[in-house]
Amino acid sequence: MNNKIVLIIVSIILAPLAVFLKKGAGKDLIINIVLCFLFYLPAVIHALWLVTA
Repeated sequence: MNNKIVLIIVSIILAPLAVFLKKGAGKDLIINIVLCFLFYLPAVIHALWLVTA
């Protein structure tokens, strides 16, 4: 439970880091980095979706 709370906080602050910690280096991380460069809010939503799922 505490790990999920920490990942949610990290998702809001540094979305790609949270995706990397949850899924590792892969397609989800690349998608999140691209979203982070385009707009930050979609990257946060994507990270929160992956962390809470």
